Formats: sequence, structure tokens, C-alpha cells
Amino acid sequence: MRTELFDFHLPEELIALRPARPRDSARLLVVRGREGALEDRSVADLPEILAAGDVLVANNSRVLRAALKATRAAREPGGPEVQLHINLNQRAGADRWRVFLRPAKRVRADDLVVFGNGLEARVLERGEGGDALLGFNRSGGDLDAAIDALGDMPIPPYIASKRAPDAEDVADYQTTFARDAGSVAAPTAGLHITDDLRQRLAESGVPMHFVTLHVNAGTFLPISTATIDHHRMHSETAVLDPETCDAINAAGAQGGRCIAVGTTALRTLESAARGGALAPFAGDTDIFISPGYQFRAIDGLMTNFHLPRSSLFVLVSALMGLETMQRAYAHAVEKRYRFYSYGDACLLLPNG
Repeated sequence: MRTELFDFHLPEELIALRPARPRDSARLLVVRGREGALEDRSVADLPEILAAGDVLVANNSRVLRAALKATRAAREPGGPEVQLHINLNQRAGADRWRVFLRPAKRVRADDLVVFGNGLEARVLERGEGGDALLGFNRSGGDLDAAIDALGDMPIPPYIASKRAPDAEDVADYQTTFARDAGSVAAPTAGLHITDDLRQRLAESGVPMHFVTLHVNAGTFLPISTATIDHHRMHSETAVLDPETCDAINAAGAQGGRCIAVGTTALRTLESAARGGALAPFAGDTDIFISPGYQFRAIDGLMTNFHLPRSSLFVLVSALMGLETMQRAYAHAVEKRYRFYSYGDACLLLPNG
């Protein structure tokens, strides 16, 4: 399919620069069935929309403050230092991260990068553009703590181009249930879920369970190929533990639906069901879901409104049909829904 089919016009003023407050007051466009019946609701209405026995499955990965300032040390005594902006991209080991850095032309392999507070890294590899592999002088939780102490929240480029990250983003760009550190972008559908909403969902018979997928910066990349068939997804590390797997399967055996909260949760579950049945999973996944894909693990998806020509808009089109999603997004634009990471959400229920 041609990538241009997944394009749409979005007025720039609909890109949300701040989240709704409270989080669950965000609007929710419910899209039911392949015919695409539309209903304007609120995220806070989820306990009324879902049925007892359904389960919500969200991504509990925690976002690191992955936007960092650093200095390239002088290569020789008296030589120049270079100020750098570094964004973590993907963990490559306990003490290693793939990063994007700028100005890229001033950095080469074996350079020493100094962040402050004793944190340093050696440039182990240089790739194309600003891509590099850094080896740090700390590892594991010690490295995560040092990064969190020095960095800013890595708000998406379509927000960062309009304002700088600030203290509000520290809480706003993190889910209330974040646990395992490793993401450099938030699993944004989960940002809408408050502790109060989780309690009301549980009381209505809809429990939440969790998977972990560490989101990397590739989530913001548009599809650059002329057809989606030639697109190659970035790889991310994901985990579905046995307890969560058993809970989801038990709910399904009783007729409950599995609703993924966010595309990262969906991609984790579908990766775990590639053998046909949902099974525990731990490893890297580069699953690309496009029209024609047979969903095995999920019955619905709660997700934010995505970028034109993105793999995520392709994914929702695979779930609901391209024409249905084009109509749903046109409705969202007409009704002034707020788009992208801090924006509103939609609940996609392909079986009505």
C-alpha cells in the first residue's frame, strides 16, 4: 500500500502542548465496529463503556530524563571543548546507550563525553548523522539515577520545537504506574489513567494488568518509504510475564475482552502471540502491524491520535480499516480533539 494513503491534514493548533487536567478529563472518541460508529466521550467514562470481565493492559515502562547536555572533552591539552546535546535512544547494555547527538560532526569514535557529577562516557561507535554508541562509567540502576539527576524529560520534537521541557513535564510525561526504567518516550495512552480511574475500573470489574516495553525514539519517525511494505520497524525490548499472561488468558476464557492501553502494549501482546496463542515473552520485537494483519491477542485499543504517515496510524488502520480511521480522524479534527502525546484519546473496538 502507498504510504501517502496514510496521510491526513492536521491543523497545527490541535497539537497539544500540555495534557488535560486532571488526566482522565481528556476527551475519548469511541470507534465501534468496522462500520466506524463514533461516540464522543471522556476517558473518565471508561468504567461505563467497558464491561465487567474485560481487562486493560498497559505499559509500565518508566521514562528516563533522556535529554542531556554534555561536553566533548578536549582531544589534546589546550584544545577546544565542544558543547553537545544528547538524546538517549535505546539501551544497548547495562552501561551502554545508543544516542542521537549534535553537533554530530564535532564528535568521533573514542572521544570522551562529560556530563557532570562524575558521569562520563566514551564514544564507542559513530554511525550516520548523529547516531552513536556511548559506553558510560556507571551501569544499571546507578546509571539510571545519574541520568535522571542530570537530564530533562525527552518531550517529543513536535512539543520541544514550541517550548522547552520544564518542571511540569517531570510528572506530566510519566504514567502514574511507571515502574521499570528504560523508555526515552512515554507510552502516552497510559498518561490518561489516574489512580482514581484505576480504582473505579476495578470496582466495575475491569482490572488493569501490565507489560513492559521500553520505548525508543524511533516511535516518532515517519514512514519514509514510498510504500509501507518496504518500511522496517525499529526494535524495542518487551516483556510479558507469566502472571500477566495467565490473567489475560483467564479473562478471555470467561468471555472478557483484552483492551490494550497504547500501541506499545498492543505490540508487546501481539509479539507474545506470534505462535498463535498468548504466551510469556521476553525479548526484542520489531513487529510492524499493517492492514491485513490478523490480531491474535487483543480485542480493542485505547490510544492517542497519531502523526500522519506514521507506523502507528498504519497500526490503527490495520485494526479498524483505513477508511474508518480516516473518517474518525476527520471527525476528531472537526470536533477540535487535541492530538499527539499530550492530546486526547480514542477507544477502538473492532467488534463493536
